[in-house]
Amino acid sequence: MAVRGPMGRGKRERERARAERHQQKSARREEAKVRRASGSRTSGEDPDIAGIVPGPQANPWGDEVLPDENDQEEDGGQA
Repeated sequence: MAVRGPMGRGKRERERARAERHQQKSARREEAKVRRASGSRTSGEDPDIAGIVPGPQANPWGDEVLPDENDQEEDGGQA
């Protein structure tokens, strides 16, 4: 078998670029850990449901039909 020479310049450059990307990715991961640990929510309340009151909600379109006295009379007036 033939013995190959030292690494080519292209391979060395690829290896350096790969190592640099790895370092950058590790730094981003550490920053994300710190950001998550610090807690970006100060109020402790989910912003999607902030201000929602439990229970029946008002109709946003305002077209609810309220029961009238006329509905009771139509049933035959038997009670």
